[in-house]
Amino acid sequence: MTERKPLGMPFETWVDRQIREAEERGEFDNLPGKGKPIPDLDKVGDELWWVKQKLRGEGLSMPLPPTLALRKEAEESLEAAAKARSEGEVRLIINEINDRIRAAIRTGLSGPPLNLMPFDVERVVSEWRARR
Repeated sequence: MTERKPLGMPFETWVDRQIREAEERGEFDNLPGKGKPIPDLDKVGDELWWVKQKLRGEGLSMPLPPTLALRKEAEESLEAAAKARSEGEVRLIINEINDRIRAAIRTGLSGPPLNLMPFDVERVVSEWRARR
């Protein structure tokens, strides 16, 4: 257990002493990753990269807010429609996600703004045909 900081001792000096004494006792020896660079430390752009990496490493995930989950589901539905085997399957996939989008617009979902409108079924079918 760490002792309390003595009165009158600067905080930084007290912390430095605690670290030095722990090093002398060997408490930092044999730590996982000792002497290795921190992975992805040089990646820029995402302030929470290390949190996401830790969650992945621990096999944890955080549920998305409902609006973001629906956006993701909409993207996945478009991908599934592009891979569909028939025009009927494309229509089914798009109509199902459109029903969920319309319900979300009617009732509202928590999270960031949905910013999503139902897909034009005929346009998606036309794009599917063009790829065939």
